[in-house]
Amino acid sequence: MTAAAISAAMAEMGRAAKEAARTLALAPGAQRDAALQAMAKAVVSNVDTILEANAHDLRALAPDANTPAFRDRLALSRDAIAAIARGIEAVAAQPDPLGQILAKWTQPNGLKIARVAVPLGVIGVIFESRPNVAADAGALAIKSGNAVILRAGSEALRSCLALHRCLVRGLQEAGLPAAALQIVPHADREAVGAMLQGLNGTLDLIVPRGGKGLTARVQAEARVPVLAHLDGINHVYVHRDAVVPMAVDVVRNAKLRRVSVCGAAEALLLDQGLAADAQRAIVGALLDGGCEVRGDAAVQALDARVRPAEASDWGQEFLAPIMAARVVAGLDQALAHIAQYGSQHTDAIITEDAEVAQHFLARCDSAIVLWNASTQFADGGEFG
Repeated sequence: MTAAAISAAMAEMGRAAKEAARTLALAPGAQRDAALQAMAKAVVSNVDTILEANAHDLRALAPDANTPAFRDRLALSRDAIAAIARGIEAVAAQPDPLGQILAKWTQPNGLKIARVAVPLGVIGVIFESRPNVAADAGALAIKSGNAVILRAGSEALRSCLALHRCLVRGLQEAGLPAAALQIVPHADREAVGAMLQGLNGTLDLIVPRGGKGLTARVQAEARVPVLAHLDGINHVYVHRDAVVPMAVDVVRNAKLRRVSVCGAAEALLLDQGLAADAQRAIVGALLDGGCEVRGDAAVQALDARVRPAEASDWGQEFLAPIMAARVVAGLDQALAHIAQYGSQHTDAIITEDAEVAQHFLARCDSAIVLWNASTQFADGGEFG
């Protein structure tokens, strides 16, 4: 397609989405939930078609993209598709967010004011290699009464098109317009540029889901509001009063459950007041689990398998079985390290000292701050 043809096609998608958004905003919650339930059933009944499309995507991976982490994000299985369907059903089961009175008050002159939850309008979601994002974003948009235009990465396009057909079937079965949930049917980068310009004023919000390059481009070029985050340089600080078996389990899960997701921990901070045997057990569990540990001198002294850390390791999002580790003097140094090298995504403290934990929760300036819990809870729909 020529640039002019792509621009015209994208403008038409925006126009259709805006029209569908008006219908969707007035649709009863029960109708939107019926659409979501039908979407989930369509996903389950088309599992073979989705797997076939995904296998095609995997076979077509370019050599530079064919890494274990990338394949992990892209690959689907019967269990993964069943989880996608359950996720859609879980969204349907949530209370209707529309029409909720968030606040209300009366002015001294008697004027009564209420803040009421309403749809945003049309949301553009630009993402890369995770096909489940198509279903997640689509389901959340419909639940909240918003139309959505999806733009998938080229590597995941066939998988996302197969999922999209299931989602549209659900909309149609519930009597809602198919244009409320559209996907760009090709991987031409001109489509991204058109979305960033706002599709002639029809896009109300852009949400990028992908790597630093994608997110940085969206934030730099978008002419509409953007909801985004960059890297997931996440930390686990093990305080001197941590329960060691818990610390071992949490650290191992935070790093190794899925190394390719943005909630994976990338740095381990060990309190110098934590017994050497406890520090050794935590580091050893990572090493025994197949994780490469890059540590400072104190961590290297715990286990001969630890490799020396480079300065660049402290602010690195590895997305691989690699973790940077250092010993810190205490809470203040841990917080200073996180402030310097973290990305304000997700950080955790492991301790039985409630006062220390509350101090960490109050001072750690991250979107998600956890106490005695894995950073991997940032992945998926764990928060409901």
